[in-house]
Amino acid sequence: MQYFIDFLALALLYALVFFRKWRARGAEALLLRTLFYLYLAAVLFVTLMPVLTALPTAFAHSYRFMNLTPFIDVIMGRGDYIRQIVLNILMTVPFGFLFPLIKTPAAGFLKTVGFCFLMSLGIELLQPFIDGFRSGDVTDLITNTLGGAVGYGLLCLFRAIFPKILPREQGGN
Repeated sequence: MQYFIDFLALALLYALVFFRKWRARGAEALLLRTLFYLYLAAVLFVTLMPVLTALPTAFAHSYRFMNLTPFIDVIMGRGDYIRQIVLNILMTVPFGFLFPLIKTPAAGFLKTVGFCFLMSLGIELLQPFIDGFRSGDVTDLITNTLGGAVGYGLLCLFRAIFPKILPREQGGN
């Protein structure tokens, strides 16, 4: 039920705000922006949800400070750090691939990776407020940003191999 409320809010936001605006830009813009919206909803599901039902108790538990030592789990050999690193990279590859496709003019590498960094930073800073068990981690921030860079690289590779399917827009940075 907790997740249902968040997904309902996201569905209403899409239907009432974004759908008409994106549809007016054409079928391709609607498809790409909708894919990006669904991707962001999936990231929220994995990292922050449930959000709306957690708001009343957001400050009712102690805040777990962000780990600021990069790759401490790797250095200390704690947990399943390889899996966590791979999953954090994979989670943001779609961001790096899709973000330049929805920006007009197309976003270049620095803008794409910068926005991926900001999204990841927001998630890492907000996670401890959701419940008392989550915490932010600088390693996640680094690996998420790396995933955005990998996604952008894959977009460039895809454009080079299939230039007629996904041509490079002029005017990107």
